[in-house]
Amino acid sequence: MKTEVTVTKLSLEEIARALVPPGKGILAADESVRTITKRFAALGIPSTPETRRAYREMLFTTPQLGKFVSGAILFDEQIRQADSSGTPLAAVLTRAGILPGIKVDLGAKPLAACPGETVTEGLDGLRDRFAEYGRMGVRFAKWRAVIHVDERIPSDTCLAVNAHALARYAALAQEAGLVPIVEPEVLMTGAHDLARTEEVTARVLERVFAELRAQRVMLEGMLLKPNMVLPGKDSPERASVAAVATSTLRVLRRSVPVAVPGVVFLSGGQDDRLATEHLDAMNAVTAPLPWRLTFSFARALQDAPLAAWRGDAKNVEQAQRALLHRARCNAAASLGTYDESMERSEARPLRPRRVAAHA
Repeated sequence: MKTEVTVTKLSLEEIARALVPPGKGILAADESVRTITKRFAALGIPSTPETRRAYREMLFTTPQLGKFVSGAILFDEQIRQADSSGTPLAAVLTRAGILPGIKVDLGAKPLAACPGETVTEGLDGLRDRFAEYGRMGVRFAKWRAVIHVDERIPSDTCLAVNAHALARYAALAQEAGLVPIVEPEVLMTGAHDLARTEEVTARVLERVFAELRAQRVMLEGMLLKPNMVLPGKDSPERASVAAVATSTLRVLRRSVPVAVPGVVFLSGGQDDRLATEHLDAMNAVTAPLPWRLTFSFARALQDAPLAAWRGDAKNVEQAQRALLHRARCNAAASLGTYDESMERSEARPLRPRRVAAHA
């Protein structure tokens, strides 16, 4: 099967900005085989190369998806697959006006001498992999670092090695002409409160940007994919939407250089509607923001269409409607125009709205 597609040469800044235009965000469909198999199993869907291909084809061929989605992140398996007519999935996305991206890390592994902590691997051979992915039509890449939180971690060692790996990856991506999405995720797993998440997220971002500068990564040609500042899942604290928006914006303003074109949030296991509400609250503030704030959601975009599809071709149209609806809601949130009535009606104009900034 032929997997190479024609790629028009664009600057890193142009690609980065094309990924964060007003009213659009990124679909993260880069689950590993192991992860997607777990999600399929929960719904009784067999996980085979064909079912996984059919699922991604269903997502990527959703009519009008390009109105709300600027890019899609794929896993290595999908970048090598084609749709039912033989067209490479990267080309399917490109024809829909959606930039193809690729996850390139090889996952988080235990960090030696640091119990309970991990480091993301995959730098070996990455230059050659980037060259191959570029020939397949990929325009951007993603690397995820995983930061665990409790009363004693993360350690400075964990932050240092993960920041170094993120920056090394980003430099190699830019060398290959690909925009790096830098994803340092402070996990929701644990009992830490909102203040602790804010503290750790600030430490993580400060270390990451120091390393990016040290390794000469061009900030104008990258995107940041951080967690929102949330209490841990086991915390007795339940933070309001306004509190999450306030804490997250405070960290971003203190830690993220204005040269970065966009911040594309991960959902981190949040309920899809709650993730939308949090994004909307951040974009609805009156104070100007120096970066685009939008989404790069996986489960918060995919949960509804996956539940509707259930591996049955008869359900494709229903599943695609669910995806388009969720993408439309998140696109509105990226403009600060989302409200709950959109959940009852899919037709709503995306008009900018501004409300008082959170304290």
